[in-house]
Parts: sequence; C-alpha cells; structure tokens
Amino acid sequence: MVTTSLIPAPRHVVPGAGETRLTADSALHAGAGTEGVGRWLGAALRAATGLPWPEAREPAEAEGGVRLALAPGLGAEAYRLVSDRTGVLVEGGDAAGVLHGAQTLRQLLGPDAFRRAPVRRDRVWTVPHTTVEDAPRFRWRGLMLDVARHFMPKEGVLRYLDLMSAHKLNVLHLHLTDDQGWRVEIQRYPRLTEVGSWRARTKIGHRASPLWDERPHGGHYTQDDLREIVAYAAERHIGVVPEIDVPGHSQAAIAAYPELGNGDVVDTAALTVWDTWGINPNVLAPTEDTLRFYEGVLEELLELFPADAGPFSPFVHIGGDECVKDQWRASKTAREQIAKLGLADEDALQSWFIGHFDRWLAERGRRLIGWDEILQGGLAPGAAVSSWRGYAGGVTAARAGHDVVMCPEQQVYLDHRQDAGPDEPVPIGYVRTLEDVYRFEPVPAELTREERARVLGTQANVWTEVMEDQGRVDYQTFPRLAALSEVAWSELPAPADRDFPGFERRMTEHYRRLDALGVAYRPPTGPRPWQRRPGVLGRPIDGPPPAG
Repeated sequence: MVTTSLIPAPRHVVPGAGETRLTADSALHAGAGTEGVGRWLGAALRAATGLPWPEAREPAEAEGGVRLALAPGLGAEAYRLVSDRTGVLVEGGDAAGVLHGAQTLRQLLGPDAFRRAPVRRDRVWTVPHTTVEDAPRFRWRGLMLDVARHFMPKEGVLRYLDLMSAHKLNVLHLHLTDDQGWRVEIQRYPRLTEVGSWRARTKIGHRASPLWDERPHGGHYTQDDLREIVAYAAERHIGVVPEIDVPGHSQAAIAAYPELGNGDVVDTAALTVWDTWGINPNVLAPTEDTLRFYEGVLEELLELFPADAGPFSPFVHIGGDECVKDQWRASKTAREQIAKLGLADEDALQSWFIGHFDRWLAERGRRLIGWDEILQGGLAPGAAVSSWRGYAGGVTAARAGHDVVMCPEQQVYLDHRQDAGPDEPVPIGYVRTLEDVYRFEPVPAELTREERARVLGTQANVWTEVMEDQGRVDYQTFPRLAALSEVAWSELPAPADRDFPGFERRMTEHYRRLDALGVAYRPPTGPRPWQRRPGVLGRPIDGPPPAG
C-alpha cells in the first residue's frame, strides 16, 4: 500500500477501505492560520496535477477535495491527516504541522505529485482512505550546507529548502565563510566579497592530490539574495542559521582585510583566498580591532537573518573549530593580549574571543552556537554546541547545561564515502552507508533524562571540498538524507532493532519521488558511470568509525 511507503515513517497509520478521487471539481480550503500552507500546496498541486484547485471560501465547499485547519491540541509540528468519503482533511497543531501533513498528502498522491508539470493528462489522482497521526521526535532536524568551499548559487539553496521540506527537516545551517571563500555581502566591508569571494584556482580531490582546476571559482549572495532565502525558508517553516567562522577558517577574510591577521608573524598582505583544503594556520588576530570588525559583520547579519523568521532563528553559528594557535604563540600582540586579560594561555584566549560574541549576541536577544571546541574555557548559559568530533562534546555540553545538536563526523558527515568499492567518487573518510545513517542514534545512552532533554536534535553536515557542483552534492547527500530525516523525525527503536529492510522497501517508492524532483542520488546498486571520478585522489579511512 502507498501508506506503507511514507518517509519519514509516521507514528500511527490506520488504513481504511476505498479512496478519495480528486478531479477538476476538487477545491482547496485553507482555514485561519493555514493560508501560507494553502498557497504552497495549491501551487504544488496545480503544477503537478494540472487540475484547477479553486480556493474554497468555506470548508463545506471543499468536501471531496482538501481542507487545511489548525487543531492546537495536537502540539507543535504535529498533524493528523484523514482521507475518507468527505475528502482529505489535514489538521496541524500549528501551521508547521499542517505543512508536514501536506507533504504526507503529496507522498500519498504518488511520485508524480512531486513534478512541476503533469506528465499524463489522463491521470486519475486518488488518495487512499487512511488516517495518519504524526509528530516529530526532535525539534532540531537539520542540514548543514557548506557553500564556502564550493559556492552554491541561490537557486540551488532554494532547491535544497524544497528538498528539506519534503523530508520534514526544519533547520538549514548555512556555512557562509571559510578559508576558501566569503559568501555574504557585508556593505560596511565590501572587500569581503570583492576579494574574499573568489579564489584563483581549486584543488581537485584531497589536498594531497596533484590535480588542479585552474579556473577561478567564487560567488556570493547579495543581501537581498539572503533575505529571499530566509523568506523562502520561512514559508516552509524552516529556520536558517548562518555561520560566520571565527577565529580560525578565516583566510578569505584576511586576504580581503590583511589587518585582521597576525601581521607581526606573517605577511598577511601577501595572503590570497586559499585554493586547497585542510586546516589552515592563518587565523584572526585576537585584538579589540578584530572584535569591532566582526561586530560590524554581525550587525548586518542579524538584519538579514531576523530572530523570528523560523525555527531556531535566534541562533547564530560562530564556528570556533580547528583554530591553530601557532601564530598566536609566535605573536607579540597575542602574548600582550593574554597578559593584559590575565589569561592562562592561547586556549583561554580563544575562549575570551568566543565569549565576547556570546555576550554580544545575548545582549541583542540572540543565541550563540558553535562547534564543540568552544567548550574549552567555559560557555555562557545560553550558548549551544554542535557536537561534531564524536559524541563526547555533546555529552560534556549537555552535562554542563548547554543545548546540543548532535552531528558527529563519524556518523552523519555526508562527505564521507558511501561504499568501499573502487568506483566511489573521491572517497573521503569512513564508509557510511544508508544503513549506517539509518542506525545512527543522536542521544548518547549515558545521559540522564534531564541531560537528554538538552539534545535539541540532529543534523547531517555536507562539506563541499570535493563537491564542485549540484550533482556531486546530490550524490553525497541522497539517499542518506532520507535516512537522517527518519532518525530525526520518527520514534524509532534502538539502532540494532531498527527495521532497515523495511526502510529499504519504502525507499523503492521514495527513489521515484527523488527522480521526480530531479535529485542525482547515489543508486543502491552503486554510482552511475557519469557519477564516478576515476583518478581523483581521496582520503579513505579503513575500518569502522570510533563509537565515541
């Protein structure tokens, strides 16, 4: 039955007898508070079905069609879908819940409902009689897109927001800056994009590869581009969390404004936007002037990413990972700053740097989130942690009273290879199969009930060093993001008890949905010939990933 192919799996499904046939006479009614969902669903259904879908003024006018309504007793993001002889009713505890129910309706209509135009004019559209009651396990169900290493044009980001919504994900973590590129227009500092958004060439494959793409690579989002992305996400009840990485991963910014670097140690004026991969030694100077510069950056960023634009919109990600301290140890300016502030060492200096923006953001009603390295030296109570170096950072943060997003590299970094076979393109890291992601458990067993409540949820991270275009991003992301969406949404048993064969059976239908959406996923049988990249050096790691 179609209802058994739903992804992510709903909590309760009660199949009925019969089906609802949707025709040119079927109408759509969006009750109070669901108007935005109604506009989205009407546009999607008109495009895919070719039916007119008139907007009904009253629920009774949509009998035999689709009715959307709020039912606050259902709870946040929860929904109930009932298809019976009166038509289809989608109720949600809030507008987000109604949208999730509408996405389930689209799955019940079949894969062709995900197309942008009807493929068969004589198609009969039916919804099986059924009742679906559903709600998410986690509040934070996310995807991190790295648009700094390889730029993803605005249209690609909007497309990924649609793909996220189709999988009931609700947080887009947008990694906007790194050594290899600065992607957000800051009007106060125009050289960040004039200089920092372009690199002269790009390493092909792992950093040890001898291959280069000699074409300049770059691009950035204008402020209006980002406003559009945020608004588009909000219409789909997705929050966008921007990341400005400090104090490491900052060579693109230093190339644009050399005074941001440690000029008493290296010739920062000679630095360019980095053209290769790895951990970069060129980090920001730990000075008051650097703080003022990034306050200016963040002032503009907060206007582009308002706190009320969607789930977790008050958060701003400041990175904080992989900050090599060698230049600080060699810098007279850094040593003087350590002495002036009465700090113990360079690690404490980074804590001071991060702590400044923790307080600065809190004063403006925002919340700082960063990679788990920011735990070093202590955090303010409102700060949250993205646990990427395994589970340990998340455990430490939760026990210290901080909210946590679990995204351990060994489990849900989707740049890691999907198979050990020789045809896997640019093999990076551990083998992380679809089944591995499906059996990922975001909540460490050693946490107490109170500590477990600190786990906001989980996200998959898509780092794009070896993903130069949309096809490569699709290949690494799908179908594994479908598995992550079920981990984040559904109430699943313990990892060893999860019904992966059943998930694979449901994926048979889901691959057809991905086909309709134009997603260049990795087929279960392995990469297609044009998805392989023979001769491009990767960095495979043999054996199972560490458990902790």
